[in-house]
Amino acid sequence: MRSATAETGEWTRDDDVPLSRRGGTRAGAWFAGLLLLAVSVVLGCRVADTDAVTPVPQLLAFLPWLLAPTGIALLLAALSRWRVGLVWGVAALGVTAWYIEPYGKTMEPGGVPVAEVRVLTANVEFGQATDELIGTVRKQRPDFVFVQECEQTCEKALQQALGRKARRAEDAGSAEDGKSEAVVYPYRQAVEGPESEGSVILSRHPLKAAKGIPATMGMPGATADVDGHEIRLQLAHPMPPLPAHLDTWRKELSALRDYAAANVGRPTVVAGDFNASQDHAAFRRILDTGFMDGARLTGDTRTPTWPALTAPPLGTQIDHVLVSRGFTANRTRFLDLDNTDHRALVVDLTLNKNP
Repeated sequence: MRSATAETGEWTRDDDVPLSRRGGTRAGAWFAGLLLLAVSVVLGCRVADTDAVTPVPQLLAFLPWLLAPTGIALLLAALSRWRVGLVWGVAALGVTAWYIEPYGKTMEPGGVPVAEVRVLTANVEFGQATDELIGTVRKQRPDFVFVQECEQTCEKALQQALGRKARRAEDAGSAEDGKSEAVVYPYRQAVEGPESEGSVILSRHPLKAAKGIPATMGMPGATADVDGHEIRLQLAHPMPPLPAHLDTWRKELSALRDYAAANVGRPTVVAGDFNASQDHAAFRRILDTGFMDGARLTGDTRTPTWPALTAPPLGTQIDHVLVSRGFTANRTRFLDLDNTDHRALVVDLTLNKNP
């Protein structure tokens, strides 16, 4: 039944809502439904433990930020008095909150500490951040440096600045007494290539060459001797999940998973730009082998590393330092480097041996 209001003459329905408002109410409900549908597709893939197809893998990287469109949808559903939308939105919020929780093992093994190592990984974006990386390495003094997107100019600069016997501290500025030598990285294992294809591992400890993982971009491997303890090193840099290269992305992450499964019982560090977060099923498969994420162990699993322009307020963690059984992580730091779209990651590790 309809009636006309005395003041405006607008026709209303029995719930006394002016017809002029009902169009906006319907539009709000429709928009809320579209937002919730998009969010639910992504969450459904997360529940199903699959990365699915574009645009799901790209959106999964930013899963925590699904809270924003879900909140907007809830507000619109409330203003539209859409009860189904309210229930739907609350359910979506709950599922998103559940999967924001860190993934992976947290149990740190016992045993006797036998070695302390510091690992630094950085994507220098086609070598553009090489100078900034050199300064950071001199300051942080890591034992191992994993560098991605290090083309020929980058490799040459690293070799000149860090690969030869360093100048004395009064020249390098690394010590106060003017007598101690700056940090030197005489050992390296690299895959040479232009732009994003080049990668290098630098080490303060003796290295033996090891078979790397064949990939579109360089993923070299090596074995380090740290005070008589053998530690396997593998650089990670699979293809990013671009719409045209999803199969390659999955294949190269699967190769990293196979490497992890084969080495979980040996002291092993896998570090680099994985182009995947804990919300990607392909990355979780690596963690399911028993490897542990250093940032997870120190409580920093959701600290963004990419894109550097908006991190840390907005971003995702796709740069990781993964370790096999026998390691503990003591501290994780995220460092901003100019001229690259990634933040550098530094993790302090302890290798433990059972007596």
